[in-house]
Amino acid sequence: FKPIETIKKIKMTGGTVVSNAALATLQGTTKQFETDPLVTLVCTVASPLQLSLKIQEKGCSSDGFTLEIDNGSTLLTQRNAILRALCSSVLHDALDGAPNYLFGGHSARARNASPSSALAVSGISSWMSYADSIDASTLTQIAENLNDYLATRSFLIPSAGPTLADLDVYFTLSKYEKEIQIQDVIKGKLHLSRWMEQCYATASEMLSLGTQKKLTLKAYTALPSITITQLVPPTPEPISIFYYGDEGEDVLTSSFVSSTANPETKSNNKKETKDAKQSNEGTKQKDNSSSPPPQLTDEQKAAAEKRAKKAAEKAAKKKNKADAGGGGKNANSNAPAADIDISKLDIRVGKIIKAWDHPDAEKLYCEEVDVGEDKPRSIASGLRPFYKLEEMQNRDVLVLCNLKQRNLVGFPSHGMVLCASNADHTSVEFVIPPSGTKVGERVTFEGFQGEPEAENKLAKKKMFEKLAPDLKTDDEGVVVWKDAKSITSAGPCVASKGMKNAQVS
Repeated sequence: FKPIETIKKIKMTGGTVVSNAALATLQGTTKQFETDPLVTLVCTVASPLQLSLKIQEKGCSSDGFTLEIDNGSTLLTQRNAILRALCSSVLHDALDGAPNYLFGGHSARARNASPSSALAVSGISSWMSYADSIDASTLTQIAENLNDYLATRSFLIPSAGPTLADLDVYFTLSKYEKEIQIQDVIKGKLHLSRWMEQCYATASEMLSLGTQKKLTLKAYTALPSITITQLVPPTPEPISIFYYGDEGEDVLTSSFVSSTANPETKSNNKKETKDAKQSNEGTKQKDNSSSPPPQLTDEQKAAAEKRAKKAAEKAAKKKNKADAGGGGKNANSNAPAADIDISKLDIRVGKIIKAWDHPDAEKLYCEEVDVGEDKPRSIASGLRPFYKLEEMQNRDVLVLCNLKQRNLVGFPSHGMVLCASNADHTSVEFVIPPSGTKVGERVTFEGFQGEPEAENKLAKKKMFEKLAPDLKTDDEGVVVWKDAKSITSAGPCVASKGMKNAQVS
């Protein structure tokens, strides 16, 4: 019996790194690696025992990267497919485990028939295709869409850290950093800024660890160096405030004052505070413990009296409000204020021009709806359990138009198609305008003729949430708000199948 000899060896010849234990071989030119930092970064953190590189000189012509798997039995030439293969099963999930979860930890679980992981892996593919569609002309809208999408998510797919999808979108945005003022594009977009900071930190850490490994193993030395662009300027101090995302610009500015103050001024202030503290401690040691406390000056006495008076007034005001049964933290925050009524909602007559199944959500339809504007609105509705696709086409509907655009499972939805539903939401039907009503006409209610509110204010004040409980159908199936009937030029609006005493939303 002979002991098993080591079979894993690394040979380096010029720009080629060959391992007789490698699982795959990636080939590309130096220029391709220089211009695609994500591919270079992934190769930097990959093990040279698993991945061989063939890096050709700049002068060589090549259409793109090629990845040979299993000694050439499988050949990949599409860049996104190559990256996904390297970060998942081709290298036995080595890049989807600590410290680099580039598939969010979903690679192995997806192959074991986990529905949630399979959906997450599909999401990575979709987001990488999305990154390919980004260009400078659409960057502003893309930044807004990403900020809305990330308002309820840490990363692009369910994951504890940035995945291949996050890094691909981040590096794509970085390409335009010199072409446009990226700081103006992301200004005020807190969710997008937070995500960018995390992507930069993760990519930087990967590059640092990968570079250290290259030096230790003396492998991949032909890989060109890359620089990771920091899109969000570093903040000197952490911000001790939680943002919900609908705060005004003045709130954001005031909360950033302390973190963006002049560092030299901060240093001086700290030094003065420290000197004052040491002086006070020295004085205490010199003073006799039985010495009387220092006397207040007239100015200090006046200031103390002013503070006491202000506190008393505040307490009295709070007590009066509680006695009146209004305000306070225990009051119902969704109770409609006296000056908020149904006229704040911009409800218009619309027509569904086109509808199709949402590709990633089994309960959603995607629609193009004409509401009398220059172009149709894109709206997503959860109506697939209640209407067949053919029943959605060319439908007259009512649309709530002054809602902020938001992404519903990746689809930018700007508005809400209103429907009536029973209490347990097992029956849903459209609320519709009377025949002859023109598309784009605004629906009002008896006695409420005010102008609709702007989208931002409607969202910030949560007006729809306050008004919605009283938006219903009456005993005749007519749409009403607090018994005030809906009004159009052709008559009231009704539930399409006559559903009575139903909630409308």
